[in-house]
Amino acid sequence: MEEKINLQQESASSGTAVRESGGEYLVEVENLVKWFPIKSSFFRRTIGNVRAVDGISFRIKRGETMGLGGESGCGKSTAGRTMLRLLEKTSGEVYFDGQPVSALSRQELRKLRPRMQIVFQDPYSSLSPRLPVGEIIGEAVREHHIVPPEEFDDYISRVMRACGLPAYYKDRYPHEFSGGQRQRICIARALALNPDFIVCDEPVSALDVSIQAQIINLLKRLQKDFGLTYLFISHDLSVVEHISNTVGVMYLGSMVEYAGTEKIFSHPLHPYTEALFSAIPVPDPDVKINRIILKGSLPSPANPPHGCKFHTRCEKCMEVCKYSVPEWTEVESGHWCACHLYDSPEQKARAESEMEEAKAKGITEDEQQETL
Repeated sequence: MEEKINLQQESASSGTAVRESGGEYLVEVENLVKWFPIKSSFFRRTIGNVRAVDGISFRIKRGETMGLGGESGCGKSTAGRTMLRLLEKTSGEVYFDGQPVSALSRQELRKLRPRMQIVFQDPYSSLSPRLPVGEIIGEAVREHHIVPPEEFDDYISRVMRACGLPAYYKDRYPHEFSGGQRQRICIARALALNPDFIVCDEPVSALDVSIQAQIINLLKRLQKDFGLTYLFISHDLSVVEHISNTVGVMYLGSMVEYAGTEKIFSHPLHPYTEALFSAIPVPDPDVKINRIILKGSLPSPANPPHGCKFHTRCEKCMEVCKYSVPEWTEVESGHWCACHLYDSPEQKARAESEMEEAKAKGITEDEQQETL
């Protein structure tokens, strides 16, 4: 504990201003959209868009973890990178500590970078093979002047020990480490900048189960010691349940459900969430689980279905689902869902009106794919 306290004091002694606590939520995402243009091969004209992230909204409290789950290709990683402005948004806004991130100039964003970090999925490809571990962790520390030059070496040693890495590993190269050790190096690189918010982009999916537990416990300990806030992206919902305070579920670029971890796992509302949770393995051969097998395959994000994006695979699909996009609704206190099953009378009337209007324009079931 003494090392961790000194680590925080070291950052303060370097001249970093002590930040005053702001509002309850550190990160707020409002209707975030990220589309990737599809270009024609000859004239390079935009002939369509891949809707990787298509209007998602959520908030993360300070010192808590939000889990973001869903099938591969649903837009989880793109959402995380767009939040940090590693990718530029198409529309919407991300607020970090009350500041709109997209409105920041290049110089202002550079000052904010140390407070927002990311841990990538593949620890090996995200580490330079030509640099020793000490330089990998310390490169950004030098760039942002986190500590004075004479204190640099001792500071990196403390960061490494906080992440379970002996200080003598500083002179070794990434290829000399196991997958779990490489991920610890990636975590140390993020921690060295004394961040407030870390996007964990599937940080344990490439690791063995026993190593996954070690990394998850490390992340939880660092969060407790340093007051970190996480966005934890993973397709492994059992891991998401273990580490998260709140959980969001994405499907084809859209958020379909969001709630506290205990609430969403005990009482999922959206049919897609129910199907995902039914696939979580239970380590008891005597327990029988009603598996929900989704029909069909995941539609293309470049040509999503009209109406509710999930209606082509949903067993509870109604006629209105094929024509009207469900509204993002707080069904219970703190439990949000986008599904026509939970429409209020006013929402149901609007949805039916949209359906009749679509039918009047000649949209049929054979034309459910929207041409972009």
